Amino acid sequence: MHQSGAAAKTPSPPSESACPYTPVDSPNSPNFSSSKYSKYNPLNYMFSDLSQDRAPNQAVALPTDREPSTIPKGSGGNWEYPSPQQMYNALLRKGYTDTDATAVESMVSVHNFLNEGAWAEIVEWERRFNEDETSQPKLIRFMGRPKEMTPKAALIQLVGKVNPTWARTEPPFDRHDWFVQREYNGQKSEVRYVIDYYSGPTEATGEPVFYLDVRPALTPTAAVERMMRWGGDVWYRASGASVREAEQN
Repeated sequence: MHQSGAAAKTPSPPSESACPYTPVDSPNSPNFSSSKYSKYNPLNYMFSDLSQDRAPNQAVALPTDREPSTIPKGSGGNWEYPSPQQMYNALLRKGYTDTDATAVESMVSVHNFLNEGAWAEIVEWERRFNEDETSQPKLIRFMGRPKEMTPKAALIQLVGKVNPTWARTEPPFDRHDWFVQREYNGQKSEVRYVIDYYSGPTEATGEPVFYLDVRPALTPTAAVERMMRWGGDVWYRASGASVREAEQN
């Protein structure tokens, strides 16, 4: 996927829609402490009090406006992305004290762009397993797990080491787990999706390139769903539908 573009005095209310990441004291960390973990929002594992205040020694002013996403929440409405000021404050609290404040707006732009791309992939997956077009999937919660490689990504790395011509050898720069509400025949269920984020070679124009590998986390049910989608995509190409669609456009 290609990126299409370049990245108040009172604290914001508790946020359930900011950039996800895995804190060092999360349940996925050996340093986990339940008393410390209580300060994170369980819907996205972010700080519950992402401030819009200007940081100490911050050289440039950053916007505090938050961009709405197209991603529906399980509780109603849509998720919102963090403002550049919130993103900067979160990075500082995570220990990235050398963050260039002038680059934060571009970082937010890339973050939002990739999340929208990930959701579009999830919607495409869910479309195949939801007969009721009026019932749309919803994102219940999510978390970043950048330090934990998925089994598929690890296998790709292994294959790439054996023969670099078979697979990309650069590991994903991030991983997210998104928990999606699916409604099928009136019954609601929760499906965990796994997203690997890869960087590709930069375009000649200098535009960055990203690849997202989005799929349901591997379970017996998800294995069948993966086979169904793979088989459907193969049939779509073999039948010439992709060529006809390209000609129509």
